[in-house]
Amino acid sequence: MLRTILILLTSVFIFGCESDKFVESAIADPNYLHDAMKKYTDVIIFDIFSPPVASRNYAYASIAAYEVLAQSDSNYLSLVGQIKELEKIPDAPEEVYSPSLAALEAFYQTGRNFIFSEDKFMEHREKAMQKIKKESGISGSVLSRSLEYGKKVADHIILWSGNDLYKQTRTYPEYSITQEPSKWKPTPPQYGKGIEPHWNEIRPFVLDSAQQFVPNPPTEFSLDKDSKFFQETMEVYDAVYKADEEQVEIASFWDCNPYALNVIGHVMHATKKITPGGHWMSIAGIASRKAKADLKKSSEAYAQTSIALFDGFISCWDEKYRSLLIRPETVINEHIDEDWVPHLQTPPFPEHTSGHSVISRAAAVSLTDIYGDNFSFDDDTEVAYGIPIRSFKSFIAASEEAAISRLYGGIHYRPAIDDGVRQGEKVGKFVVEKLQLSLK
Repeated sequence: MLRTILILLTSVFIFGCESDKFVESAIADPNYLHDAMKKYTDVIIFDIFSPPVASRNYAYASIAAYEVLAQSDSNYLSLVGQIKELEKIPDAPEEVYSPSLAALEAFYQTGRNFIFSEDKFMEHREKAMQKIKKESGISGSVLSRSLEYGKKVADHIILWSGNDLYKQTRTYPEYSITQEPSKWKPTPPQYGKGIEPHWNEIRPFVLDSAQQFVPNPPTEFSLDKDSKFFQETMEVYDAVYKADEEQVEIASFWDCNPYALNVIGHVMHATKKITPGGHWMSIAGIASRKAKADLKKSSEAYAQTSIALFDGFISCWDEKYRSLLIRPETVINEHIDEDWVPHLQTPPFPEHTSGHSVISRAAAVSLTDIYGDNFSFDDDTEVAYGIPIRSFKSFIAASEEAAISRLYGGIHYRPAIDDGVRQGEKVGKFVVEKLQLSLK
């Protein structure tokens, strides 16, 4: 009799474990996270977030998903103690739950806090959850427990985000335009105010401070035709007039302007596009799919890349509003050729250093750390905007093209590009040296 009971109990235990494994394996498909990230990008585009702010959106949502998964696998390490002021994540449930489902829920619940169009994002969540329940059969207490834990971690991450000074900087004064000839001023056709002049006060994740990697200052402003600055200006001028078809395509591919104002006669309409950080988060997804990375590895790629992007923007914006250098378009229109127009619309913030150069190299260093030096990939991020796929032999090669695209587009001097790449390299290396997400 006792032997019969033991056999029955053992059978129940084995069935329960196998059932739990089946449920988790069905939910652990990384495509759920990739699809959620794609939808998040779509909403960020729709809501028109500036590049620095968008990087913040991506980072907190990505960290939330990663932290849930790190709790369930000893091969992955929590970011607690590795990034600033993040305190211990809530303990995982003692009863059976799905870490994969909890991570996805943490991503959705955290992400919704940083956007305006919550309804669009949460509609996507509902469809994803219905699909998960249908394909995995998860229900009842395991389902509710998983979602509750994901929400609990999201609340924890959101509370932590509230101390990064973002809300406080919303009330700080706007950038005041000066008439000094070397200083930045708004550019056509939008003549937008300077974006995020206080971004260097936002709490970084890994950097000691926004000033940790101060780049070389820009070339001294001068309208003397023999001066270095004038020569650099003429290089931009000539780059636009002499650009071949390939260079124009490169400029367009890496445009990543979240809000370009198009003026045709008296008619104006805006074009919304992906942000520079969003483009690199897309590349992180492309690489993860190509590598056939599982959910945890994909989450690691998103988290580390988003951290590198976030700290890269802080470092870059610190220099932009320190040097306050005038844009090439303004110098050329006022002193050289009033009819000259860059291939790309000049974004509304100071010139030095190039944001694309800094954050692209920081992201490329991060992804190289995860997927290797010679990871070739086809980047289809811009296909949605009518721009063909471009192929790259490595993440670093992609970052180099992103950087030089700003010269081809007519919106940056050469030093902003070269110094920006060096700045981004330092940020990226510091991030990957300081962080350990997985036991590689």
